[in-house]
Amino acid sequence: MQAENIKDKVMIALDDLKAQDILALDVRGLTSIADYMVIASGTSDRHVKSLASSVADTLKKAGCRPLGMEGETEGEWVLIDFGDVIVHVMLPQAREFYKLESLWDIDNLEEREQV
Repeated sequence: MQAENIKDKVMIALDDLKAQDILALDVRGLTSIADYMVIASGTSDRHVKSLASSVADTLKKAGCRPLGMEGETEGEWVLIDFGDVIVHVMLPQAREFYKLESLWDIDNLEEREQV
């Protein structure tokens, strides 16, 4: 399955279960580890776990099994690795603390390189 199709299915699965602030970042020009990073927030640890489980199940049914899944026991931050698409489902406070969006912001990255 193509990376863009995986990303689209992930975003639909997240939206179906009311994930908040769903963001897909195209990181092809920034790293070789993935083509897309999808970041979303859940309202509670139970919601984060449910979102991650739904994403994994939806993609499995479409024939794309995750290469790995971490954090589903705690539910603060669940990472699902689909190879070319990496999914981060987090509690809002974890998302604010780690600021993954800013790690992949090209302008922010260029500023750090100049310092």
